[in-house]
Amino acid sequence: MARLPVGIRFIVSFSRDQWYRAFTFSLTFLLYASFHLSRKPISIVKGELHKYCTAWDEAEVRLSSQSNKAGSATPHQLPDNKTDCGWAPFDKSNYQQLLGALDYSFLCAYAIGMYLSGIIGERLPIRYYLTFGMLTSGAFTALFGLGYFYNVHSFGFYVVTQIINGLVQTTGWPSVVTCLGNWFGKGRRGLIMGIWNSHTSVGNILGSLIAGYWVSTCWGLSFVVPGAIVAAMGIVCFLFLIEHPKDIRCSSTLLTHSKGYENGTNRFRLQKQIFSNEKNRPLDPEMHCLLPSGGNGTQPNHIVVLPGDGGSGMAAISFIGALKIPGVIEFSLCLLFAKLVSYTFLFWLPLYITNVDHLDAKKAGELSTLFDVGGIFGGILAGVISDRLEKRASTCGLMLLLAAPTLYVFSTVSKMGLEATVVMLLLSGALVSGPYALITTAVSADLGTHKCLKGNSHALSTVTAIIDGTGSVGAALGPLLAGLISPSGWSNVFYMLMFADACALLFLIRLIHKELSCPGTATSNQVLFKEH
Repeated sequence: MARLPVGIRFIVSFSRDQWYRAFTFSLTFLLYASFHLSRKPISIVKGELHKYCTAWDEAEVRLSSQSNKAGSATPHQLPDNKTDCGWAPFDKSNYQQLLGALDYSFLCAYAIGMYLSGIIGERLPIRYYLTFGMLTSGAFTALFGLGYFYNVHSFGFYVVTQIINGLVQTTGWPSVVTCLGNWFGKGRRGLIMGIWNSHTSVGNILGSLIAGYWVSTCWGLSFVVPGAIVAAMGIVCFLFLIEHPKDIRCSSTLLTHSKGYENGTNRFRLQKQIFSNEKNRPLDPEMHCLLPSGGNGTQPNHIVVLPGDGGSGMAAISFIGALKIPGVIEFSLCLLFAKLVSYTFLFWLPLYITNVDHLDAKKAGELSTLFDVGGIFGGILAGVISDRLEKRASTCGLMLLLAAPTLYVFSTVSKMGLEATVVMLLLSGALVSGPYALITTAVSADLGTHKCLKGNSHALSTVTAIIDGTGSVGAALGPLLAGLISPSGWSNVFYMLMFADACALLFLIRLIHKELSCPGTATSNQVLFKEH
């Protein structure tokens, strides 16, 4: 009998469960990348919605107008304001406030909707919920671009479109994180989710390139094409997304050393027996570090019973119950300021590059993708370090500590030339996006499957929504503040971002202290109940 080809041997070396896990990883990656792909065009198009007029430009406009009266065809259809300085109503002197209001409308709606989305999402099938969100988001993203083709100059039209789009996009994050959390346990979760979270940067890069391709010629397509992609991925989600391993009778990845169990409830029954029989055994460092202090830390009454957790592990957790999970409030407030910084770059970086390096909208959009490239490496690095040290808060704190001075250097060096801007974009992207990526993925999944939940995996969607919803409040404030502050100078915007990084670090101080006070987990005493 002939030997199997190398490629076939490689395929059969993986189990059925591993292939399904890889498929879910890839599919959720693409689904959420498409969400970010549709968010990026607004930052690219800002430079086209408002253009700086020069005396030569105005003279050319007058010449073109005279030629048009003489019967000559003009090569460009001028907007209603009869200048080539932008798209009304964004051609006015207060354009920065108007553009900032567009960002604020989207992000404020996103923040409010996120708190509701997690609660709704854990009570509905993920596949249907996510499909609805993607189809609706695609429609309203394209609707924004249709304003170009139908010559719409109403500011209210663009604001309402952004608000509805922000609301429906909240279906995405709790859904994909819950789905991924169902398929992957805590073993190497930081690395796995660090790689997976690069979908944010990949989506931003693709969105920048797609929007930049049409921004100077037909900016409406910069929204219509991404909207069509999101809607198409919504159909893919409906056809192929598998919410949980049990849906196709795959084995769960949440296993103990001695025996694997299909659900978290059985796993915690085993743990409760061990607590009752071996009270003198050391407590899991995760529980010791995060649960409230008091007592000897070995009694089972330190496991918090939360509202909505009736012991079966199947009831949906309440909003207040999710807030009681140790660490949720601190990481939520930290993410508020970390996301403020990240989204300020997301929505204003191309315009900043246009003003500082004097590039057109297309080249500025392409250059801004380097920030997202740095974010890919930052998210993976944060995941690897946190896995190795088993200290999520300390990893975030270190990167936040380094990010603040890096932003100051960026604001100074970026004015010295294009080469310096490239280097600082990569470095800033890594340090700014690292903590943001770690908190929204591995930390959210850790807290959503925390031991105090006693196996209630339904809490993951609510916990994820609370953390990311609070972060989205900062995401709404950042671009708005940038729009208000930037007229006084871009240096003041960077001072605001550095202050936000310092506040993010401040909210992690207590958790960092607890982590550093804990004994290392990689000792001869193996971690009790360690998940793989």
